[in-house]
Amino acid sequence: MPQSLNQLEERLQYRFHDAELLCQALTHRSHSAANNERLEFLGDSILNCSVAAILFRRYGKLDEGDLSRVRANLVKQQSLYEIAQTLGVSDFLRLGEGELKSGGFRRPSILADTLEALFGAMYLDGGFEAAYAVIERLYTPVLEHVDPKTLGKDAKTLLQEYLQGHKIALPQYTVIATHGAAHNQQFEVECTVPKLDIKVGGSGASRRAAEQAAAKKALEEVQKMPALAKPKAEKSAKAAKKRAAKAAASEAKKAEKAGQMSVVAPVEIREPKDVKDVKDGRESR
Repeated sequence: MPQSLNQLEERLQYRFHDAELLCQALTHRSHSAANNERLEFLGDSILNCSVAAILFRRYGKLDEGDLSRVRANLVKQQSLYEIAQTLGVSDFLRLGEGELKSGGFRRPSILADTLEALFGAMYLDGGFEAAYAVIERLYTPVLEHVDPKTLGKDAKTLLQEYLQGHKIALPQYTVIATHGAAHNQQFEVECTVPKLDIKVGGSGASRRAAEQAAAKKALEEVQKMPALAKPKAEKSAKAAKKRAAKAAASEAKKAEKAGQMSVVAPVEIREPKDVKDVKDGRESR
């Protein structure tokens, strides 16, 4: 096996028993018919299953929707491309002459696909546990910097959730200008949060893109405000303490009132029936 591939194995921390699987995983379709496309198909499934298991074990309180959202962002092309870059996968690619000239070794899609092919090759070479161990090792440092509550959410969603969490009215988006021909328009949108006196603008090739750009700026402005920086947990704790004190005071007041009633309430003394009958008989005589 070429020394260069030994270096890749060291970075992956996995030693292939079948060197041909490693070579095939690194072979782009522009190079030869024995390429990595089938391994990529297999590796995609291995990756999704492995990341799902990692998230399931790591985030015990996340529901199914949030787990799916986080997984989708961890296995998307950009995420795979970044991991492939840290491994230096581009140094080991086998590309055709055309792809070499056009800079294919730098193309995110090729690097992401190759990484998936490597996972597929590991599965065939050493089984699921071997592939899982490598995937877990590669994703651990990524997950250290991930906030599962926000990962994968766009700026408009994050801004809306932030404002709702602080009981502030939702932002307003207004198209203030459009430029260019119909097939190549540029939109300018203004985002306002009246209660916080925030008014920012954003632009994009579509109204949605412009709104997202404006929402991102508004979110940055909102988060800078010290008055809104108080954690929800702290607020809810104080509110709970206040409710408990109020309830205790109410109970004490009820108890005090009940004690007063027991002291001043008149006591009715009833005579026995036979004594009353004797009195009635005397009066009749």
